[in-house]
Amino acid sequence: MILRFEPLDDKVVVALVGELDHHNAEEVRIRVDDILDNHSYKTLIFNFEGVNFMDSSGIGAVIGRYKKMSLRGGKVCITNVRPAVKRIFELSGMFKIISIYDDVEEALKNA
Repeated sequence: MILRFEPLDDKVVVALVGELDHHNAEEVRIRVDDILDNHSYKTLIFNFEGVNFMDSSGIGAVIGRYKKMSLRGGKVCITNVRPAVKRIFELSGMFKIISIYDDVEEALKNA
């Protein structure tokens, strides 16, 4: 999995490329937590444009970052979700607690 980090003031965009499954979820957790632990971002935006598959391990990685951000008064947003991945988020009930946007620009305006 490829992760690209784009810091923007008090927000950080994490672009993910590849499959977010049990093989890659731990790497995502570690690398995103490292960025969050070393900066005081208020908003974490996951850009799922490059993700074509996600399993429950991916949900766990996202929900863990949500909990981390919530404890510091921040929020998590998800953008550019493909239909197959969106269905996994819907089934998990994640959209009840995490906002979804069509693209990063919309998330940056509204988050």
